Amino acid sequence: MIRITVIATISLALLPLAASPAPAADRPNIVLLYGDDVGYGDLGCYGAKTIPTPNIDRLAAEGQRFTSGYCTSATCTPSRYSLLTGVYAWRRRDTGIAPPNSPALIKPGTPTLPSMMKDAGYRTGIVGKWHLGLGEPPKPEWSGEINPGPLEIGFDESFIMPTTNDRVPCVYVRGHRVVDLDPADPVDVFEKNPDGQPTGVTHRDDLKMDWTHGHNDSIVNGIGRIGFMTGGRSARWNDETMGEVFVNEARDFLVRNHDKPFFLFYSAQQIHVPRVPHPRFVGRTPHGPRGDSVVEFDWCVGQIVAALEELGVADNTLVIITSDNGPVIDDGYRDQAVKRLGNHRPAGPYRGGKYSRFEGGTHVPWVVYWKGRVQPGVSDAMISQIDLPRTLAALAGAEPTSADAAPDSLNLLPALLGETQTGRDFVIEHSGLSQKLAIRKGPWKYIEPARGQAINWDTHMELANSQTPQLYNLNDDPGETTNLSEQQPVVLDELRSLLDSARRGSASVSP
Repeated sequence: MIRITVIATISLALLPLAASPAPAADRPNIVLLYGDDVGYGDLGCYGAKTIPTPNIDRLAAEGQRFTSGYCTSATCTPSRYSLLTGVYAWRRRDTGIAPPNSPALIKPGTPTLPSMMKDAGYRTGIVGKWHLGLGEPPKPEWSGEINPGPLEIGFDESFIMPTTNDRVPCVYVRGHRVVDLDPADPVDVFEKNPDGQPTGVTHRDDLKMDWTHGHNDSIVNGIGRIGFMTGGRSARWNDETMGEVFVNEARDFLVRNHDKPFFLFYSAQQIHVPRVPHPRFVGRTPHGPRGDSVVEFDWCVGQIVAALEELGVADNTLVIITSDNGPVIDDGYRDQAVKRLGNHRPAGPYRGGKYSRFEGGTHVPWVVYWKGRVQPGVSDAMISQIDLPRTLAALAGAEPTSADAAPDSLNLLPALLGETQTGRDFVIEHSGLSQKLAIRKGPWKYIEPARGQAINWDTHMELANSQTPQLYNLNDDPGETTNLSEQQPVVLDELRSLLDSARRGSASVSP
């Protein structure tokens, strides 16, 4: 096994660089710790009482904890696309939740966060979940060279889970190749059962974790998945050790590169389903595997920060901790998450969660730590992950030369470092399931009308779909319970016009 060292970093390499890179001594390392489905209320520093997260809590106490931090979309693929490109995913119609055989969504030559960092003299790496497609159409060459992928959009090193832990193929990919693949047992991926193999439907009684909806195709490690895979038996992952594998890979990246500026995107699988934490974390909370997986995520953060300290680079490393979208309780498996939820509120005071345009879908944890540089405090500055490309480019001393690069991103470096409480003027929120949007400006939140079901009954998630315009005052009503659209027509018209303008052009206006 490897060891322990990683850190989360958000986007600093998206635009062409005009100026020469700043001297290495003047530029911090950047590590993005990106949680998966971690809600605003899932961490102790954001109010969780029954889920211990001491490592993240310490970084929040010693750094900046943001109370108005956002991802761009309430689902994973579009959030990650926006984070890496600085372009809202809803501007493209092919950036929804990527299926197992999706080709690469970010084409080589696209200005990206890692490419910007690389051009600025940083060593760039990604460890963990990818879920942005791989290879050329119609599908990746799973048993051959898987190209293009992370290495073609600016990452120097890559060790990834291709899609999600509930989807096939259940293998790791290093660079362009599946790890530990036996050539005599090639791996392939299919939408339909190609060989009559056992499934989560036909062999449901044999599963170690049952399903509630979907998640009943190929069985890997006793768990039904989305999609079918054949072969690759020597390469298949073990869910229980996935966190250790990723942390050890991150540590190796840091050991190899700690003597030069580096950018590490640590994209954790926790707490996405199936929630199968390492046995050492089982029973650490009263909430079953979901709560225990939050504890495991916190452990990963602690191990990574400890590695930075051991390597002597913690004082010159900016650490950002956030999540790709809000929380979901039942996302397809019977893992006791609903039964053992108790009084825990994964989205904190907010309504909705994953897949939703209510605040719980995109209003996520945001912690920024840089020892000795970012002073302790709580910031209500409004900031979105879409802003990381231009913000981190400024930190690296890189100046974009083209307005086409990261056009929806703003430079909010003073806000990120806690030097001002002024962030962006407005935030756009996207469910990831349709092109319908919401917008927040100041205390006001407007959700544009949308057809479709109000509640996804599989996940029991409120989606905010209504054919009536919705307007909420989040200062007075963070739970979005009282629609003020009829009482505040002027505010409603202002936000509707602002959203229409942003949709037609760029959202990059002065904060």
